[in-house]
Amino acid sequence: MELTTLNVPVLALRGLTMFPEQTLSFDVEREISIFALDNAMENGDRLIMLVSQREISVMDPREQDLYTIGTVCDILHIVRTSETTVRVMVRGRQRARIHRLWQTKPFLQANVVLLEDDFPGRFTAKTEALLRQTYAIFGEYQSLATNLSDEIVATVLDCRDPGFLADFIAQNITLRHQDRQRVLEQLHPVRRLQLINEILTHEVDVISLEVKLEQKVRDRVARVQKDMILREQVKVLQHELGDDGDEELAEYMEKIHKAKLPEEVEKKLTKEVDRLGKQPFGSAEASVIRNYLDTCLEMPWNQTTRDRANVEVARKILDRDHFGLEKVKERILEFIAVRQIYPEAKGKILCLVGPPGVGKTSIAISVAKAMNRKLARLSLGGVRDEADIRGHRKTYIGAMPGRIIDGLIHSKSMNPVLVLDEIDKLANDMRGDPASALLEVLDSEQNSAFRDHFLELPVDLSRVMFITTANTTDTIPRPLLDRMEVIQLTSYTDEEKLQIAKAHLLPKQLKEHGLKKSQLRITDDAIRLMISGYTRESGVRVLERQLGKICRKTAMRLVTSDVKRMDVTSDDLKELLGVIRYRESLHATKNKIGVVNGLAWTEVGGELLEVEVNVMEGTGKLELTGNLGTVMQESAKAAHSCLRSRVEELGIEKDFYKTKDIHIHFPEGAVPKDGPSAGIAITTAMLSALTGQKVRGDVAMTGEVTLRGRVLPIGGLKEKTMAALRCGIKTVVIPKENEKDLEEIDQTVRAALHFVPVETVDAVFDVALMHHKASIAVEHMTTIAANATDHLSGGLRV
Repeated sequence: MELTTLNVPVLALRGLTMFPEQTLSFDVEREISIFALDNAMENGDRLIMLVSQREISVMDPREQDLYTIGTVCDILHIVRTSETTVRVMVRGRQRARIHRLWQTKPFLQANVVLLEDDFPGRFTAKTEALLRQTYAIFGEYQSLATNLSDEIVATVLDCRDPGFLADFIAQNITLRHQDRQRVLEQLHPVRRLQLINEILTHEVDVISLEVKLEQKVRDRVARVQKDMILREQVKVLQHELGDDGDEELAEYMEKIHKAKLPEEVEKKLTKEVDRLGKQPFGSAEASVIRNYLDTCLEMPWNQTTRDRANVEVARKILDRDHFGLEKVKERILEFIAVRQIYPEAKGKILCLVGPPGVGKTSIAISVAKAMNRKLARLSLGGVRDEADIRGHRKTYIGAMPGRIIDGLIHSKSMNPVLVLDEIDKLANDMRGDPASALLEVLDSEQNSAFRDHFLELPVDLSRVMFITTANTTDTIPRPLLDRMEVIQLTSYTDEEKLQIAKAHLLPKQLKEHGLKKSQLRITDDAIRLMISGYTRESGVRVLERQLGKICRKTAMRLVTSDVKRMDVTSDDLKELLGVIRYRESLHATKNKIGVVNGLAWTEVGGELLEVEVNVMEGTGKLELTGNLGTVMQESAKAAHSCLRSRVEELGIEKDFYKTKDIHIHFPEGAVPKDGPSAGIAITTAMLSALTGQKVRGDVAMTGEVTLRGRVLPIGGLKEKTMAALRCGIKTVVIPKENEKDLEEIDQTVRAALHFVPVETVDAVFDVALMHHKASIAVEHMTTIAANATDHLSGGLRV
């Protein structure tokens, strides 16, 4: 077969491929290409060789930069669109191979050899099947690709020539120029059609993936990268979706730089911002990181308040807000004095312990005012989860920092006064022990680098002043109690309650009820009667409610009548508040056998606790009733043994433990009772019942008894003595070792009561029991006092 050789200009195509019998229009900008077109137009045949470049980026191609096979084309027409660009339309004539590229300047020119298609053979069933396969695959491609015209689809379906069909499809669909070149270089028509089927199948798969990916992006579902061809598209889509994120990241970085954070904190937050920037759109992790960054940036890392280092000003503020509480005030003023000398002193941890209503929380609030510090109050009552103190790990859903960090955020200061209320009511369960978590918080040697589980950053708590409150220290773990300086707040005396009511409670209630001072006046005697007859408490909460009740009654009268002012005296209280709820014990001044006035301490103050003993014929049983705890039951048994060991000395029957049943009872059986301080009262009542000697009704006692008859010290003396005074007791027997505690008792109580310190039960018996020498005179005086009391109470006898 003879090959035809032509000497024609060559135009190098970038990203395009020309096929025989196809028409193509494209723009030409390079000078060597424009010169090649001009040369071809000058020749009469208008022939030019179009061949694709191997690399699109090459501007001045050489022979090695070109594919060897291209297409000899007829130039149909040329239009100049600008000074540097022309648009040319060509039609392919025949495949050709570059034999030698003999010229590169000013344009490419080569000797080319025209190529003929191989003989396809006769049209067989296999060829027919291949054509049908092509139609089917092209139909799938056409359903996915929306840029094919109906004319192209019709031409494909009408074509029966395998070679032309392959060239036509390759020319009119979107393919890489490398794939088109493979089709162009295949000279066998049937094999060329097989090759185009393979390429079409690949394109259908690729476009299917593109459609699925586009749908997933539209629905904001996780993107899937399944093919190398789609990776760049995924990156572009992610970049477009992250445009707003760039502004968010910049805003976070700006906040971090403005906050002037500690180096470790700034480094950690910057790292989290970088992580946020790498998160895909809609990621759950991104929400966690945003929540973490927002919380960390809300922390007042470098914000502090300047302390008021003036003891006198602080004293005035404390005295203005609270009456009494001298110990607490003195301790706070000492701390302020230290700060005045040494401003860098660490914060202190104080624990205010006392019954309800005595002003523990309110004094803590006044401390913040006195020191010019911000305040945050954390209620710990019923808290049973360690995470409430240390926070949750930020990876958990709904995670948040602990209460300590939350208190700093709300106070907007790193040196606030944090009030941990009801620390004695912490609980624990399977989720951890919050009291153990507080060990680090309330240790001034460790809390300079406290780490919350949520923040995971060191937080300096050494400048924070912690004030905890509790009703009792019994339920506070010892290691935790050891870290706090305990200050006891005892019950108010009646005189203190009077002054608090006049200076604080009544003005507060007048303001809350919209009354003026001139519209309501309450006499001191009326307030004293309210304290003794309508309240029975250590603090003043019930007293405040009673004053509020009077204010409401006053407001009602002012509105419904012509009254312009109310003067409330003690005689008016029954009408305003109802009948007196609490009266002094009727037996407080009566001498009885087997009945002793004991003294007890409760969370709401002191109480008079009677001990009743009955002795009956029996077999030596010892019966204990009154809802007694283990310690109190053991105390009763110790008293029994003490008396049994001294029967001759005390004048008791020697075999009483065999022939007598002894029943010891504490009234108000529904109230649990425990503790050893009723020991001498039980012993005295038991001796009185066994010997028939009466016990003085104006004597109350408290103290622990031993088997040898020694009297041991007890606690809560102040509250117990106040209870004795309220109930009309004149003499109080106390352990000798508690004599030093009398200095802490209110002067009013000390002046009203006669205290008898004792070391043994013998001294208790000498004071409490009516001996035969003085029994007649004392009983005579007691009868006169009892008759006077009965006359005043309407003649009723008990």
